[in-house]
Amino acid sequence: MHTTKHNVQVLFEDNHIIIVNKRAGDIVQGDKTGDKPLSEVVKSCIKDKYNKPNNVYLGVVHRLDRPTSGIVIFAKTSKALERLNKMLREKQIDKTYWAVVKNEPPKDQDTLINWLRKNPKNNKSTAFIKETDECKKAILHYKLIKELDSYYLLEIDLETGRHHQIRSQLSSIGCPIKGDLKYGFNRSNKDASIHLHARKIAFVHPVSKEKIELLAPTPKDVIWQACES
Repeated sequence: MHTTKHNVQVLFEDNHIIIVNKRAGDIVQGDKTGDKPLSEVVKSCIKDKYNKPNNVYLGVVHRLDRPTSGIVIFAKTSKALERLNKMLREKQIDKTYWAVVKNEPPKDQDTLINWLRKNPKNNKSTAFIKETDECKKAILHYKLIKELDSYYLLEIDLETGRHHQIRSQLSSIGCPIKGDLKYGFNRSNKDASIHLHARKIAFVHPVSKEKIELLAPTPKDVIWQACES
């Protein structure tokens, strides 16, 4: 793991993929804000590191919400991108998240099944308990792994990857994520982050076939550090 002069924390890199630990606030891919996306920053890193005169190829495999931190995979070749996309579709990439919530969850561990409807106007997803129109099924498994002074740390494994899935599903059981005003937390974090972190990833490398398991260190703040201690 190393940090480049562009302030990117690289967790893994070879000829085919580069995996980084995204900071809260960074956008993965360009959007209407016009802010420089992480994909462009990573491209600059690769260009500098290998003194590449031409354009660098970088494929975005998946995204993380802007206020979320943690693991993001990029592909350095089109072959790797194609294979990783297929692996994502076939659920061959295991992702584990950490979420800090204020309220104790109803059970220490549970599987949540909801139907999510995305509203593009306010960029928000609503979780329903029954199937309704224009909804996508969302499944996650959570377990309580630590009690902090006034918060609870949950570990979450996703079975589906829906828009704002963890945020809306946890909110639906009365456990909005710390800092997540959009989904019912009472105040925002100073840096506009939310306490949701893509903590762990495990998959078989699309080209070399080696098993890759990575942990992303949490952001440097008191509550996250209490979670790791």
